[in-house]
Amino acid sequence: MTGIKKNMLEALRKHEPDHVPFWFMRQAGRYLPEYRELREKAGSFLSLVYNPDFAAEVTLQPIRRFGMDGAILFSDILVVPQALGQRLEFVEGEGPKLEPIRDGAGAAKLGFKNFENTLSPVYETVKKVRAGLIGEGFGSTTMIGFAGAPWTVACYMVEGGSSRDFHEIKMMAFREPDVLEAVVDVLVEATAAYLIQQIRAGAEVIQIFDSWAGVLDSHQFRKWVCRPTRKIVDLVRDAYPHVPIIGFPRASGVNYITYLQDTGVDALSLDTQIDPKWAARILQSSVPVQGNLDPVYLLAGGDALVMAVEQVVRDFSGGPFVFNLGHGIHKDTPVEHVELMVKTIREMGK
Repeated sequence: MTGIKKNMLEALRKHEPDHVPFWFMRQAGRYLPEYRELREKAGSFLSLVYNPDFAAEVTLQPIRRFGMDGAILFSDILVVPQALGQRLEFVEGEGPKLEPIRDGAGAAKLGFKNFENTLSPVYETVKKVRAGLIGEGFGSTTMIGFAGAPWTVACYMVEGGSSRDFHEIKMMAFREPDVLEAVVDVLVEATAAYLIQQIRAGAEVIQIFDSWAGVLDSHQFRKWVCRPTRKIVDLVRDAYPHVPIIGFPRASGVNYITYLQDTGVDALSLDTQIDPKWAARILQSSVPVQGNLDPVYLLAGGDALVMAVEQVVRDFSGGPFVFNLGHGIHKDTPVEHVELMVKTIREMGK
């Protein structure tokens, strides 16, 4: 496979790609009819995630349709706490439910006894996707691994699921920081090990998702977002120094600068709230950036979508850039709208 140019890797390494590389968060998902069919066959979301044949097929589905430059592993950030022994289920229409950790005793239950066995199907999925990309003629597509950042994963672990106000974890951070520190320390070790194994299985880029980074003030942001992420970056880089690491501290605003300085990530994924001209001047001048189309434009379609895509490409045309969304594709997105977006990106990137 030597000699094949991978445009996403080229951009992340600050080289000149042949075209604007692109992939989309949640590019494998419910908006695709072939995904819905396989999801029904699997019986449950976690059954889909932990079946390497199914998960690899789901990962490859959007690549066959749209030819993205990146194929992101189909999995979920909450497989890590599950592998550490926390009870997890996905309730239809409600999302993830975990047995909440509210004290030191709950934190002490976390452990690595079944960690690798639980996650071994995920590594097998990575291997199958890499083989599938090569076998189906998508050798120029970059394999992306990922994990949730300790802060965001801890939010789910402490709250017991999704939250609107994050009162429980913030109260723990303010009143019992030692308890939260214990949870985060385990997550740092686990997440680094998880990402290293993904790379060993074939991931060429990794992304660290910190979806709830924006709920913290600047002091707490440094403590609970930046410091743990830096530890993960260092551990992964010690093992695989040449694999690019993309950080996504969603909704962090000007704290993106702090995140970049403190974590040492190789690239930044930008959310929809970031001013692109500010980001191009302040962030893209230092590292490659990725983003940041509002996924609601995909729901709207038509001229609004085309103009928004063109604007994003123009805004970031002055430096290393990977086109993406500022968040994941909405489940009700028409496939034709994704086709239109891809067509527009390709025409702009000629």
